Amino acid sequence: MWIIDRYLLRQFLHTFLICYISLTGLYIVFDAFTNLESFLRSADRLSGLFSMMAVHYGFRALWFFDRTGGLLTLTAAMFTVAWIQRHHELVALLAAGVSKVRVLVPVMAAAALIDLGAGVNRELVIPRFRREMARKPHDLSGNAAREFSPQYDQQTDILIRGKASYAAQQRIDAPSFRLPSDLDYYARQIDAREAFYRPPKDGMPGGYLLVGVEQPKDLARRPSLSIDGRRVIITPRDAPEWLPPDQCFIVSEVSFEQLTNPQAWREFSSTAELIRGLHNPSLGFGANVRVAIHARIVQPALDITLLFLGVPLALGRSNRNVFAALGLCGAVVSVFMLVVMAFQHLGAISVVSPAAAAWAPLVFFVPLAVELARSMNR
Repeated sequence: MWIIDRYLLRQFLHTFLICYISLTGLYIVFDAFTNLESFLRSADRLSGLFSMMAVHYGFRALWFFDRTGGLLTLTAAMFTVAWIQRHHELVALLAAGVSKVRVLVPVMAAAALIDLGAGVNRELVIPRFRREMARKPHDLSGNAAREFSPQYDQQTDILIRGKASYAAQQRIDAPSFRLPSDLDYYARQIDAREAFYRPPKDGMPGGYLLVGVEQPKDLARRPSLSIDGRRVIITPRDAPEWLPPDQCFIVSEVSFEQLTNPQAWREFSSTAELIRGLHNPSLGFGANVRVAIHARIVQPALDITLLFLGVPLALGRSNRNVFAALGLCGAVVSVFMLVVMAFQHLGAISVVSPAAAAWAPLVFFVPLAVELARSMNR
C-alpha cells in the first residue's frame, strides 16, 4: 500500500505544482505587461529591470499562494482522483479490499500540510515583508509621492492631513494636523514643512516629528499640551534636548503604514497584528476588520470543508473524465466562494455579526461535506 501512497502523493504534488506555477506565471505575465512602463521608469533609479521585477514578483508569489492555495489544493485532489479512475486503478484497489477512504489518505494528508503551509505563510512570512508587498510597480523604491488621504487619530481626535507621503523615509510632505477643542489653545491646527514618523523607542512614545513648523509661529515658546494627563503635543520648550525651535512632536499610536496605506496594512498583517490594531484606540477599526479576523481563524476549516465537498463528487462513477472533474471543481469552488463572500459582505455592512459572517458558511457546508464523505464508502 505504501507504493500506492507514494504514487498518489507524487501525482497530487505534481498536479499542484503545475497548477500553481502555471497560474502564477499567467498572473506575472499579465501584470508585468500591464505595468511595464512603470517598471521601466523605476529601473532608471534601481539596479536593473529584470532583477527588480524578480524581487517584486517573488514577494507577490507568496501573496498569490495565500490567495489560491485552497483552490489549487482542491484542483489537484480532484485531478488525482479522476486520473486513477480514468485508468481503472481505483477499481483494482477496491477489488483488493482497499476502501476509498484509505485510498485518499495520502491526498488528504498532503492537502492538510499545504493548508498548514498556507497558514504559516499568511501569519509569519507575508507580514515580515509587508512593506515590500505594499509597494506598487511605479514606487518600488518607496521614493515616489503617494496621494495622502486625511485620517483621524481616534484617541486624540486629531485630523492628520498632508500633501503627499513617501514610504521610504516615512515622511509626510506639507503636513497639517487639525486639533480638537481640547488642544486648540494656541491654534486650530499645526502646519509644518514635513513630518517624519518615529516608532516607540526607549520609553518614548511613537508619533510624528514635525519639522519646519509654520503655524503657530510661537509654538517653540509654548508649553506642551496633554489630554487626561497624557502628553499629546510636545514642544521645544519642554524638550529642548531633542527638539529644535522649529520642530514639535505629536504623539500618535497610528503608525505610518496604518496612516498612509491602511488597506495594504490590513491585508498583509498577521492575525495577531490585526487583533492588536482592533484594541488600538487610535485606529477605530470597523466591522470589516472584525470580519477579516474571524475569517482568518476559520480559513483552515473552510479549506478542508471545500476539499471534502469536491473530492467525493469526483469519486462518482460518472466522473472519470479529467476535464469533467476540473469543470466540477470550478462549479464547487464558485458556489462555495459566492456563499462565503456574501456572508462576509453582510458582516462588513453590519447586517450580521462579524462572527456569524465568518462561521455561517461552515454551518451550511459542513453537514453536506460530512454526508458526501460518508457516501464514499457506500
